[in-house]
Amino acid sequence: MANFTTSGSVAGGLRVLSVLMGVFIVFMAMGKLAWFGDSGYLVAELERWREFAPSMSRSYLDTVAIPGAPVFARLVVLGELATGAALVTGVRIRLAATVALLMILNFHVAMGVIFTYGYLTNGFGLPVVGGLLALAIGGTKLPLSLGR
Repeated sequence: MANFTTSGSVAGGLRVLSVLMGVFIVFMAMGKLAWFGDSGYLVAELERWREFAPSMSRSYLDTVAIPGAPVFARLVVLGELATGAALVTGVRIRLAATVALLMILNFHVAMGVIFTYGYLTNGFGLPVVGGLLALAIGGTKLPLSLGR
């Protein structure tokens, strides 16, 4: 039986966080399934972001993200589905959280939102980054995980 007392309560809390973050990421991926068949959806999104992006983000969009969109469109969907499923099932939580964190930070930089005051109050900002960072650091040997 899972130990949810004293030090086990920390592990239990991280396991709950893992499941909830995994569900969140899977549903984010579900909204991008069309990207897998047509990278034009991602290109259109990146071009919208480019309009209002700070110069650092614009440079990244122009040199990396937009030219690489045909590959990234598919990688994002696969990456979000894989990391979300891993977080839900408890398989390689630290690795999945680290990969998901890097993908999300990549989007936040590309959008330019990470460089704004509003990022501090955005529900997709610090709560998601903080939750994934906590899992990347402490998400090992959690209860009710397939990959302990």
